[in-house]
This record gives sequence, structure tokens and C-alpha cells, in this order.
Amino acid sequence: MSRKIELLAPGGDVEAIKAAIIAGANAVYCGLDTFNARNRATNLSYDDLIGIIGLAHKYGCEVFLTLNVVILEQEIVGLIKLLNKLVNSGIDGIIVQDLGLFNLVKKYFPSLDIHASTQLTTHNEGQILFLAKVGATRVNLSRELNLGEIKSLTALAHQHEVLTEVFVHGSLCIAFSGQCYSSSVSVGNSGNRGRCSQACRDEYEITQAGNRFPLNLKDNSAYFDLPQLVDAKVDSLKIEGRIKGAHYVYTVVDSWRKQIDKFVSTGKLLDDDSNLHRVFNRDFTNSFLHNKLTKDMFIDNPRDYSVQHAIEKNNAISVVQIHDVTQELYQKKNKIGEELAEKIKYLSIAKQALVMTFSGKLGKPLTLTMTIADSSKVYTLQSQSMLRLASQSTIDQSALEKRFKNFASNGYRVETFDCSDIDAGLSIPFKELTALKDDAICVLNNSVALVAAVEVPPLAKQPKVAAKPSMSLLIADEKDLHLCELTDADVYFKLPESFKKNCNKYIDILLRNPRLIPWFPAVLIGKDYLEAVRLLEQVRPQRIVTNNTGVAYKAYEMDISWIAGPFLNTTNSYALLTLKEQLNCAGAFISNEINRSQIKNIARPDNFKLLYSIYHPILMMTSRQCFFQQTVGCNKPSIEDGCMLKCEKATTITNVKGISFAVDKQKGGYPSIYNHEQFLNFDIVDELSDLFDEFFIDLTNIGSGSKAEQDKTLLVQHFERAIKGERDAQQVLTEMITISTNAQYSQGL
Repeated sequence: MSRKIELLAPGGDVEAIKAAIIAGANAVYCGLDTFNARNRATNLSYDDLIGIIGLAHKYGCEVFLTLNVVILEQEIVGLIKLLNKLVNSGIDGIIVQDLGLFNLVKKYFPSLDIHASTQLTTHNEGQILFLAKVGATRVNLSRELNLGEIKSLTALAHQHEVLTEVFVHGSLCIAFSGQCYSSSVSVGNSGNRGRCSQACRDEYEITQAGNRFPLNLKDNSAYFDLPQLVDAKVDSLKIEGRIKGAHYVYTVVDSWRKQIDKFVSTGKLLDDDSNLHRVFNRDFTNSFLHNKLTKDMFIDNPRDYSVQHAIEKNNAISVVQIHDVTQELYQKKNKIGEELAEKIKYLSIAKQALVMTFSGKLGKPLTLTMTIADSSKVYTLQSQSMLRLASQSTIDQSALEKRFKNFASNGYRVETFDCSDIDAGLSIPFKELTALKDDAICVLNNSVALVAAVEVPPLAKQPKVAAKPSMSLLIADEKDLHLCELTDADVYFKLPESFKKNCNKYIDILLRNPRLIPWFPAVLIGKDYLEAVRLLEQVRPQRIVTNNTGVAYKAYEMDISWIAGPFLNTTNSYALLTLKEQLNCAGAFISNEINRSQIKNIARPDNFKLLYSIYHPILMMTSRQCFFQQTVGCNKPSIEDGCMLKCEKATTITNVKGISFAVDKQKGGYPSIYNHEQFLNFDIVDELSDLFDEFFIDLTNIGSGSKAEQDKTLLVQHFERAIKGERDAQQVLTEMITISTNAQYSQGL
């Protein structure tokens, strides 16, 4: 087997990265203390990163930097400063969620490789094409996908020179990544900003099915699925765990390294995964890969399972037996820790000491000799012109130290600066010193010239909207079509996440009611994406709203006007530019996660609409798994296609603080959880109306839980008046919608 299989390891701190390198990782991914989606990890300083890059490259290991959060407008200047440093750092790639970063990197920093984060929820072929179009060289496929889906998406990606990576070990989120707002809604810590508080691991009041942790999945392990992943031609096998320590990283990477090497050399697998059970885990499952979404994927305990596994494996029953097994486990853990400490104790990320010696005589070139103190490398450079007698400023130690100050910051520190061998009273043109300095930097940078810093011009603010924003509304059922007769507002029709194959139900609805504007969901996998595309081709609507980038790409191909929905998480001007310039997007919803001050500085592109939802159920998470197996119980052993199309269960779960959440499953939809409050925001109507073309209200019954259904006719009438700023209408609506919040508009990201 000749194709390289990359083993990609997590690195939350310097020690963990050293552990990954010494255990045989082909690449590591790590984050700085800003712009990354693991704020709970220790993370790195920029100097740490430079040292890590140098150390990793010595061992043939690549380094990818996580910039995988949504970016706020006021952060753009700082982000550009960081990118100007990264282009000269030797970094092998950046991992990105924010669509604005694609625009900035493609235009101004094209030498940086962009990897699409798992937060971009990539699960259909249109999304592969979308990401290739905006500049991704690699995509992290959604961890909910099965082997067949991974294989087909990887084949398509390779046709477009895009690599794929798949999570093969570590924690599993029950929600689709990038589509989980539970932490943001419940405690104000957004997963889209790296502050996830892991609400899915929380304890709840005991459910009807007898569970206290009904959302807690076992950990992912594809250790014995390596042959199928190789057959799928996946390029990178990714281990989760940037908040895990060095001991964990070393153990897991070492185990996977041995498994890969064994398979590559013999075509066979190791059958012993015992070391994986000796570090933190919640027991293991590979059910997503095998499309077996059963109750066995859950475990009613989010804490470490390693001790319990050892007890069960050894059939320990008595107190003495349990004690002995536990002690043996910790002894083995300690032994691995000692082995790791011995292996990494001489690994250093310190900058290499550099001795700089200048010499020169009249009529001779200025000579710079650079000696790297920790090695035998010596580099000698000379100026182009000759030294001459000085008329004014002379070349001396003070002048040269000033000129060469800080030039060797990437990976080197000047230990000695010796100019004693330069004759007095000599000079050389200023531009010659600059050229010598640039040559020296190039030599120390592996003969690669530094990229000059880029100044990104500020985006021009467009004129404010002169007219009052119009209203738009969303329905999901034909019985609500009468609402169209009450208003001139745009009416969107919510399409399901799952379609019966070759069923024309929704095509017929849209053809019979040409006023309806199709609204596509965030998640469309496999045949459901193909059915969504078929709907587009049959209906050919003039305009759509889509929360799925795959559908967006298809609309772009078909020259259909499209609006980016609220679940595309747009939070800055450059995200809007990416959508417009690369994919001819006509407008976008601004994320409901950001606050008034974060919204008001966003600059819209020319001829581009801005929309905002002022009333909707607050989605906390959507899952490919079933929320009912662990709550009210379900007789089916596993989820099947019929569950998506037919099931319409609903229940509530209540956390130990006494707050209840609606668990909702619509026909044709994925199981979802909603906040107990509705989002209702009249503050933005009063404060920022001149920034928006459209204010949106969601009149579907989705996520309503046990709340009484509102009179939608009255809602339409009152919201139309409220959007015009009529306070009495706002007051009436506030009294009608008794359980509501606009906390996100106040707290932001």
C-alpha cells in the first residue's frame, strides 16, 4: 500500500504536542489563546507555536493551527495581524469555520492552506463543491456520517483536489457540530466561539426511560475500522482531544500509530486495544460509521469509564478484587507516564541560539557569518557593493544592532552580536543593509523569502436603508397558506430534512403556490440532499433561503437567487463578501448569537440584503441520533429511514436546575431540542432598523413543546405594525408571547 494515511493528533498544550510527535503523529492541530474552538484547553502563545513548528518539522510532523470560530467585526484587524505573521511562520495549514476567513485568506494570504472545520457541518456533495469554490484544500467530514457516505464524499473531494479527514477517536457530540447552540442559549458560552459548556453531558431529572444523562454518548473509536477507512481513501485520521493531557495523547496516538503501521505492512490489524481503555473514555462506539444508531451508543455516565472497564474485563466482584484491579490499572497508567516523560524530556521548543558576526574592510564587501549555536550550521553572506569611507554615518555595532533588531524572531534568538572585525570609519548604502538582512532572513527560513505584510483596506460602509424593513414569515404546513392572503410579506415555506424518495409532495405544493419561497434546512444528507436538488430542478424558484451550503452551491450553479439562512452563522462583513463574490449570494441573515454592538459595525456588500429573525423558537441542538430512546423510550432498536419520515414524538427534559427543554421531532425532521423560551426581539427594531431590509418571524409550530399555539392571524397583523415601530403592537405581542427572551441580543459572543 503506497498511499499515505495521515494520523492527525490533538495538542492542547506544549507537553501534549510533544507527546503526539514522539508517539508518531504525522500532523498535530493546536490553537493559540485567541480565535480557536477549545478555549478550555491550555493553548499556546505565538512563541510556543513557532517552537512547536520547528520541533515538529524536525520529526517530519506537520502543524495545523485552529482558527475555527466565527469572527466578530471588531476582531478583523487583529486577525489580519495574526495572518501576516502566520504566512511566515512555516505553519502547514489553518483550520477555519468562519466564511469570512476564506475571503481574507484567498485574497491576501493565498500561501496558507485552508482546512474546513467540522464546525462547517460538511455532509453532502454540494458542500464539498461549495468549500472547494471558496478555497478549502481539506474538509473535516461530519462525524455522524457512515462509511458509505464518507467514501462517496471523499471520491468527489479528490476529483476537486480537496482532501478529507475523519474523526476516528475521542469524544462524540450528540449534536451536529456547528449546529449546536445549547451552551450559548443556556449559559451564554457559544460552541461557535470555543466556549462549549457541554450541556449534552449535564445531568437531568430521571427520564421515563430511567436515565439521568439522556444526551451523553459514548466516545468514538474506529480502531478496528481502519481497513474500511483506507478503502474509502480518507486522507487523514483525526483524534479528538485538545482538552486532554499529554498522557492521553501519547497513549492514543501510540496505539493508532501501531495499528496503522501493522495494517500498512501486513494488511492485518492488531486485535488488542487495551491501552485505549486505560486512559479517559466513556466506553466506545463506532455506530455512526456503521449506520447502527442504537441505544448502545449512549452511556448514562459522562465520567471516566477506564476503571469500570478494567473491573468488568477482569470479572472483579469482591472489594479486594476491585481494589487489586484498580491498583494494577493505575500502575500501568503510571508506567506509560514514565515512558512518556523519558521520551520527551530532551525535546525543546526553545528558540535556537544564533551568533551573528560581521566583518569588513575598506574596498571589501560587508560579510555576515551566522552560526546556529545548537548545531554545526554556518551561513556566510556578503553585501553586493564594497565598503567605503564614511562621509556621515558609519557601520558600527550600534548601527547594525539597530538595523538587525528582532529580524530573527521566528525560531531564533540572537545570542551574540559581534562587529569587532569591522574597520572603523566605513559605510555602505542603506539599501545594501536591507538587502543583506532580507537575504539572512531567507536563509534562516529554509531559503524561502518572507512574504511582505499586507494591509487590508477597510470595507466601505454602505448607506443605511432608507425604507422601513419589510416583514417576512415562515410556515411549514399547507394549512397556514391562508396567511398569505393577510399580508404582502415574503412567505417562506420550510422544507423537511428528510424526503421520501421520488415523492413530489413538496414540489407540488411549491408549484401550486408560486408565492412560497423555499426554505432549506441546515442538514441534508445523502438521498435527502439529492431530493432537495431535484426539487430545485423541478420548481426552479426565483429565490430561496438555505441554511445548507450544498443547496447554496446548487442554487449558484442554476443561477437561482439565494439568501443565506440564520444557521450559516454569519457574523462579519467578510463572511458576506465570501457569499456574494464567490457564490453570487443575494443576501444573508445575520446570526442571532451576536449583540447590538457586534451587529452595527457589519458592512453590507453592494446590492446585498441583510435580514434578521426577531421571533422564532430557539434551537439548542439537532442530532442524527434519537433523543427519545433515552427519554420516553422507543420500541425500535435503532433509527431507520422510516423514523425520519414518520416519527413526530415530543417530550421535555428537565435539568437539575429545574429548567425544561422541548424535545421535538417533526415528520421528515431530525430530533431537535429547543429552549423553553421563544426568541422575541423588539429592541433591534427600535435600535437598528436602518441596517436591515427584512425582519423575519417564524410561524411554524416546531419547538413549541407544550406551549399553547398562538393565533397566527393575530401574530401577522401585530408583527407588521410592530416592525413599523408601533409600540402598542409590540406591547400586545409581548403579552401574547409570555415566555420569551432576547438575551443573546444583549450578551452576544
